[in-house]
Amino acid sequence: MSVLWHLDELIAATGGRFSAQPSRDITGVSIDTRSIEKGDLFVALKDVRDGHDFVAAALEAGAAAALVSHRPDGLAKDAPLLVVDDVLDALEGMARAARARMAGQVAAVTGSVGKTGVKEMLRHVLHQFGRVHAAERSFNNHWGVPLTLARMPRETDFAVIEIGMNAPGEIAPLSRFAQPDVAIVTTVAAVHVAAFEDVSGIAREKAEIVAGLVPGGTAVLNRDIETFPILQRRAKGVGAKIVTFGSAGRPVFHLESAQIKGATTVCTAQVHDRKLFFKLAAPGRHLAENAMAVLAAVEGLGQDVAHAALDLAQWEAPDGRGARWRVDLGEAGMDGAILLIDDAYNANPTSMGAAFEVLAAAQPRDGIGRVARGRRVLFLTDMLELGDIELTAHADLASHPTLSTIDRVHSAGPLMEALHTAMPQGKRGEWYDSAPKLAKRVAALLDAGDAVLVKGSKGSQAALIVDAIKKLGHCAPAASLEDEDEV
Repeated sequence: MSVLWHLDELIAATGGRFSAQPSRDITGVSIDTRSIEKGDLFVALKDVRDGHDFVAAALEAGAAAALVSHRPDGLAKDAPLLVVDDVLDALEGMARAARARMAGQVAAVTGSVGKTGVKEMLRHVLHQFGRVHAAERSFNNHWGVPLTLARMPRETDFAVIEIGMNAPGEIAPLSRFAQPDVAIVTTVAAVHVAAFEDVSGIAREKAEIVAGLVPGGTAVLNRDIETFPILQRRAKGVGAKIVTFGSAGRPVFHLESAQIKGATTVCTAQVHDRKLFFKLAAPGRHLAENAMAVLAAVEGLGQDVAHAALDLAQWEAPDGRGARWRVDLGEAGMDGAILLIDDAYNANPTSMGAAFEVLAAAQPRDGIGRVARGRRVLFLTDMLELGDIELTAHADLASHPTLSTIDRVHSAGPLMEALHTAMPQGKRGEWYDSAPKLAKRVAALLDAGDAVLVKGSKGSQAALIVDAIKKLGHCAPAASLEDEDEV
């Protein structure tokens, strides 16, 4: 494995000193002893738990050294520790050094909805143009962004950095670490409302993605949203080249149509003066809109948009964000199958509506289960961090026009009770005060031929329902439209 950090580089980046010389250079950076690999630097961050409590376990598991602010009890005198005043400050120093030594380009993405999807799409399409680095998960906060940068190999051609926020003042410092060549705002919506007075405040915070933009860099902005002028004004203020995307008006990257056909989305776009036709190997108009932001970013990075668009046909939604599974019931699937759409990682009113449209386009199968007609079934858990609008936002989902195509809506959580009460009697399924209780009911609530979508905020444990459905039978990716036609 190639060297990620030479020891003298680490000392210079962190301002620390080694209590004992490690036996080797650093080949990786980790904050989790469960995934330590030989040669890693273990970073003893203080978050939910104090990482100093796990230094011994990390070294035992093969870490080459540990980044600490003090020597934990019980360690051998020759334990290889890089001692600093503050671990997070030292990690940030590593992030700055990693960005400075990198000769490639950086794209940074934020947004109320879609930032992880855009990150993953960009990761996928940029691989044909060079070596790509991006966070494996949604490491987008005050320690996740520095950690992603600290893990970036010096030979990286393109880095894709996701930047999130929960409160005002969080995005600008992270953007300055990333120093993006391209900064993307996917959209602005009523998410994390509890920390802001209104959506305009959210827009002003999202606009700070351009705070660290390199001179002459590109801002990729959603032209469709009402708060576009706020984003545009901030981007102009830093001298950014502004490239717009959307489906209304005259954005530079204009999505003209997006037709969901089973497990795919067929798209027509106008880019500058030319037509562009492409396909996504995942369903959803919201994904097509994300793709326009991706293609705009590809152009901002100086790469071929047409080649990137072709490559989108191979991109598949990740677990928790629209991944599709076929669950075969009974021995060798003799009792039929269920189509499961896993969108359980996050939720807000905007993404809920997009998810309903995805389920509406899925095709159940009739005549293969206990219930003669295959059904479209929703399992929903609470949307979190909506502040004063939380109950209204949940109840309002009942009036979403796409729900007319959904057969049953089962829900869990104290906030989802508002939706349960507002649902028409014919579509109202079961409601429980927690996801674990609803998860125990999935076997009784589903049947062969059903198409089912699970969605909710991560903190409301929607993933438990996904896991319960997968355990109903043999589970495998629904990799093609043919897989779904046989459900």
